[in-house]
Amino acid sequence: MADPTSIPTLLLLLLSSLLFTASLSDPCAGRRIHILPLPPRFNSDLLSLCNASFLALSDSPPFCDSFENQFLGPRIQDRSPCLFRSDPRLLEPLFHHRLQSSYPCLTPSASQADAVFLPYYASLDALPFLFSPPLFNSSPSHGLSLHQYLRSDHPGLLSRRHGYDLFLILSGVAWDYNQKPNADPVLWGTSFLQLPEFVNFTILTLESRPWPWQEHAIPYMTSFHPSSLPRLNDWLSRAARSTRTTLMLFAGGGASVKAAASPTSRPNIRSTIISQCANRTNMCTLVDCSAGVCTRDPILYIIPMLKSKFCLQPPGDTPTRRSTFSSIITGCIPVFFESTSAKKQYGWHLPKSRYDEFSVYISKEDVVFGGVRIADVLEAIPEEKVRRMRDKVLELAPRVMYIDHRSGDDFKGVKDAFDLAIDGALRQIQRRVQVLEKGDSNQIYFIDDEVEEVQSAFGF
Repeated sequence: MADPTSIPTLLLLLLSSLLFTASLSDPCAGRRIHILPLPPRFNSDLLSLCNASFLALSDSPPFCDSFENQFLGPRIQDRSPCLFRSDPRLLEPLFHHRLQSSYPCLTPSASQADAVFLPYYASLDALPFLFSPPLFNSSPSHGLSLHQYLRSDHPGLLSRRHGYDLFLILSGVAWDYNQKPNADPVLWGTSFLQLPEFVNFTILTLESRPWPWQEHAIPYMTSFHPSSLPRLNDWLSRAARSTRTTLMLFAGGGASVKAAASPTSRPNIRSTIISQCANRTNMCTLVDCSAGVCTRDPILYIIPMLKSKFCLQPPGDTPTRRSTFSSIITGCIPVFFESTSAKKQYGWHLPKSRYDEFSVYISKEDVVFGGVRIADVLEAIPEEKVRRMRDKVLELAPRVMYIDHRSGDDFKGVKDAFDLAIDGALRQIQRRVQVLEKGDSNQIYFIDDEVEEVQSAFGF
């Protein structure tokens, strides 16, 4: 936690105080965003890739039907009006549409904006580079056409602040866009985050790298999107009252399930979890999400999560999981096995200094190689502490969900994942621009998440 007596912390507090005072007279002070109009080839045209033939090479099904309800996806059941079959790949158009339709501090002029949003659907544009064989060797080209357009049609936008006030959404994990442009042999992914043309932009991803000065992680889109404050409160009350007869749950699929069934597979945390669960079926629920079945029918894991005390969140190909946010929304206490699975990722949405209040950490090495039984660790937690942790999980739940904003309902100051992502992006851009204007650009590398710690320390 930041030292409240240190000079940098005091300066941040002073800055926050000045911004608060300014906001009393102008609620949009420091918050004006300009959405840069881009040609359709950078956004709406890319939606046509939703059923491209090359998607057969991926683990994810086509996603055309997820355009319904302004990119929240089709409703699952009439009796659950807040549950949707949402596809996290559509977080980019979701952000774009919500900024356009409901953000209160838009400005038509880039020169008057505190930040400029680029409605570029970067992860959709990456799909051909990832799954179409003719483009496998062209990954360094991903995104270059956007920069060429900005340089030719908006040169002043790039030159005035060197791109430090530009931000965009990248609905994927950073590792998928981290291939070196000159890699030989060519590896998985594109080179978008390695290109010098974008190094000054603020990029919001579903998972960041361990050295994220360029990008910042924001929550995955889950299937729960309340359209009003009463519906949100009804859901949280239901989750709080839910009878939880199962100690722990693991929802996963694909390679982890196959690996656990193979006698020749190397030990890893997912296969160990599945093996331990198979031996304690009275205490552990396994939800097999192979072949994308949980994406098509989220009820398959949401109902079991509501009946479980703890939800296991082991890393897979990368550290983070969409399931982490589904577990928080259902009041199922997340159990992490790596700090990079959440604590080092989502500082704008989940307070870094308070993870022990709403989650459990068990080292994956202790489980895989040290003989630690997960059920024994969780059973040893006193029931009163479990209750307090669940209360904290549900208190944090609105911060990691994306509300259904279409009704225009007043959520009375409750901020969701979108609100906090925009707040964080504006804060990060403001600090970088201030440092740039002072002529000390090297300091930009050291001013990422301090505000979250200051806010935790002082309770605001």
